[in-house]
Amino acid sequence: MSATSLSLPSAWRRELHVLSAMAGVFLVAYYLPLSNATVQRAIQEAFKLLQWYVRNHTLACVVPAMFIAGAVTTFLSKEVVLRHLGPSSSKPKAYGVASVSGTVLAVCSCSVLPVFAGIHRLGAGLGPAIAFLYSGPAINVLAIFLTARVLGAPIGIARAIGAVVFSVAIGWIMAMVFRREESARVREALAMPEAPPPSRPLWKTSTLLSAMVAFLVLSDWYNPGHVMVTTSDGQTFSAVSLQETRDEIVYQLEVPWNAQPSGAKVTLPKAEIATVQEADTWVIWLHHRKWWMAAMMGLAVLLMTWRWLDRQEVGEWMSNTWDFSKQIVPLLFGGVFVVGFVGALIPEAAVTRLVGDNSFSANLVASVIGAFWYFATLTEIPICEALGKLGMHQGPMLTLLLAGPALSLPSILVLKSVMGWRKTLTFTGLVITMATLTGWAFGAFV
Repeated sequence: MSATSLSLPSAWRRELHVLSAMAGVFLVAYYLPLSNATVQRAIQEAFKLLQWYVRNHTLACVVPAMFIAGAVTTFLSKEVVLRHLGPSSSKPKAYGVASVSGTVLAVCSCSVLPVFAGIHRLGAGLGPAIAFLYSGPAINVLAIFLTARVLGAPIGIARAIGAVVFSVAIGWIMAMVFRREESARVREALAMPEAPPPSRPLWKTSTLLSAMVAFLVLSDWYNPGHVMVTTSDGQTFSAVSLQETRDEIVYQLEVPWNAQPSGAKVTLPKAEIATVQEADTWVIWLHHRKWWMAAMMGLAVLLMTWRWLDRQEVGEWMSNTWDFSKQIVPLLFGGVFVVGFVGALIPEAAVTRLVGDNSFSANLVASVIGAFWYFATLTEIPICEALGKLGMHQGPMLTLLLAGPALSLPSILVLKSVMGWRKTLTFTGLVITMATLTGWAFGAFV
């Protein structure tokens, strides 16, 4: 049998995927009841969420993450990755390096994805790569401290312990389930022609990557969003800023205001906002100066690129960055749009009724919602606070905090393109299952 005939099934599968996507878009466009007021509102909310994502996350975190992923693929040799993160490396070392590296990034799941794709492409073991993927958005020191302060010390401590355990446990289980397939993938990576020896010492490559990571962390530095808002007619209320678009801001009330209860969401046009007073904390202080600090890191990256890299290396770096962008960005945008559309169709009060006790089903609902929804960094905390005021039990609340940061519909779509449906669904299932069981057990003791 010829090589051409062997390649046909795979080619046909790819074309069927494209055909299925086209058919799906066609059917939605054909049957969507655009005259329905709820559907009209859902479409508007979908575009609002997408605009918020584009304005607040794309340039600040997704674009820098793409350049980091391209640099990892271009400048790190597969030997270095295999030595520290490969299947044959020391398990404590590999998982330790992966979890610490993810913690250093401390960004949302969408920013970790390109870097995960880069180290996975270079031959990193599936287990350590998954540990890195989970630890970045989940083991977030600031988020854990804020969780303890806002939602209580028990749930903050449980979130910290659960995130660390999940990072290693889910990575190890994935490595065990797919050990044969991963061994074959690593053998293929090792069989590839040897790359020429690096033209610079490892410390230079590490310094360049560190400056790029520092730029990402600073540019994506999060603002917890606690503010005191004064409207143009002199009214004042305390709230958390959840979503800002070009023309308006969505706030979540911390105290009752204007006949709206605490926890309710209020949308105000920017023209009706007179002043916004933020909390006086070091986090906010750094947030207002982040672009100056990020600019310093950016200049350092440009200087090192000019002095240490030749034109061919820069061209390869840009090519790899563009490849990741084509693969990942459309899926992120599409996923965020779908989340915004579906979210507008599901009443928050209905969700709260489903998670009002600590039953297994309540924790499962919270876990599924957390796994498919998109939560920007730290926004899961005020959302849980509001749901708690509406009656959400602390067990499902912890479940949501463990499943939410690590996964979302956009990240699931990207993971499918990186490692296929089987591994993506297994990872998603493990996150949902472990978060459900942990929240259920926690809720039984609080």
